[in-house]
Amino acid sequence: MSHFATLLEHLPQYPYITAVIAVSADGKIADRERAPARFSSPADRAHLERQIAAADGVLFGAGTLRAHGTTLPVRTPQLLRERERLGKPLQPVQIACSRSADLAPDLHFFQQPVPRWLLTTVSGAAVWRDRSTAFERVLAVPRADGTGIDWCRALTALADLGLHRIAAIGGGELLAELLACDAIAELWLTICPLLLGGATAPTAIAGVGRIEAMAAQLDLLSVEPCDGEVFLHYRVRSDRDGSDR
Repeated sequence: MSHFATLLEHLPQYPYITAVIAVSADGKIADRERAPARFSSPADRAHLERQIAAADGVLFGAGTLRAHGTTLPVRTPQLLRERERLGKPLQPVQIACSRSADLAPDLHFFQQPVPRWLLTTVSGAAVWRDRSTAFERVLAVPRADGTGIDWCRALTALADLGLHRIAAIGGGELLAELLACDAIAELWLTICPLLLGGATAPTAIAGVGRIEAMAAQLDLLSVEPCDGEVFLHYRVRSDRDGSDR
């Protein structure tokens, strides 16, 4: 066995992750008040549902869940039939991600007929220890220094649990963590025809950011204009040569 092949055996095996984002023409995912974004079209929401229907699991951050109060289940009969034909559960697993797990138990999310998981830290898991009906599974994957979720280990754990395709739908902090792990395989970006501006308005990728020389590189796969919006599909170039991406 070559040295290169030996190295590949030790690469973490991540799920295939598709990031799905709608932004204003100036790259904002919400306005300066961080109100729930409602600016995408029915066509974009249908596109998001198709991406969710193709996934085994859906990742979203606590801020996204608090803002909307719900997640997007698969409702379209054709998409439900296709999941059934493929032998998949009718709904993908909906995975809320939060260091603190400070989520209001009265959110409508907890009444939706979807499988719910929580990805958190040890202290976050303790918050939900006595609420066994809220989440089917609570995964505590802390960093060694206790500052948050160890995303590289968490993604490997999700793959080990059978979630091989994941749709990541925001927000910016979550996508920044996934990008830092070199875990995003493709990106669907919907450009919506409005300008929001504002230094406090969040963008698609948050975190500390990167210098240009270290920027993640994209290959454009398709461009589709539709009723004033533009649907862009990119492949994200990976440094994880030989991964299962």
